[in-house]
Amino acid sequence: MSAAEGAAEGAFARATGRSAEREDGGPDKPRYRRYQHDLIAPHCGRSVLEVGAGLGEFASQFTGLDRLVVTDVDLDAVEVMRARFAGRGEVEAAQFDLAHGSSLERPVETAIAINVLEHFEDDAAVLTLLARSVVPGGTIVLWVPAYQSLYGEFDRKVGHFRRYTPATLTDAARRAGLGVELARPVNLLGGLAWWAAVRMGKAGSPKAGAVGLYDRVVVPVTRVLDRVLPVPFGQSVLGVVRVPGRSGRSAP
Repeated sequence: MSAAEGAAEGAFARATGRSAEREDGGPDKPRYRRYQHDLIAPHCGRSVLEVGAGLGEFASQFTGLDRLVVTDVDLDAVEVMRARFAGRGEVEAAQFDLAHGSSLERPVETAIAINVLEHFEDDAAVLTLLARSVVPGGTIVLWVPAYQSLYGEFDRKVGHFRRYTPATLTDAARRAGLGVELARPVNLLGGLAWWAAVRMGKAGSPKAGAVGLYDRVVVPVTRVLDRVLPVPFGQSVLGVVRVPGRSGRSAP
């Protein structure tokens, strides 16, 4: 094992508090993952890269793509994904380390980064690097934790430099030379629950029982609110940014 590989070992566990050795390393959230997928998938092309894919739970929801590249900096997590997707010929699992300049030899139409950007001090530089793995005119879909007022012990423990607003995510994308198509808060009830459990309650991390209840009860209501209300606040910010086309300008 190289020094770089050794440094990557355990990165998944440090970032999530879960073990890459077990697929049940954390409380299951199938409804929440589907909620994320239904918001993200409409912005994706036929070839997709997910960075920081962990154990592949989110990526496993994609079907019918021409190419799906699932990656993580943690080699243990990559091995779990190789086993998970062994029967799917369109899926590639590989180590991918943005901190050390990783990029794809064959770019994709869309890159997805869920709860990744906040782990980097220079977020604009990371977006610039990630754009190298996306074809001109393609998209980067970002899902980041929202609102610095929700920043607490859990954020510190897993290495978050910041939480975002639509304005600060837009600023990072523009500093990276990317066009911004969408930046909006999502998961209003999750934001309120996070404040109560992690900020007001001073919990170091969400409790498994509370996560299960949230997934069963709160996520279905959140879906309805997303459809009927202009959500002014949330646990996360969803961003869709466009890589400049061959002319050097962002596609409309």
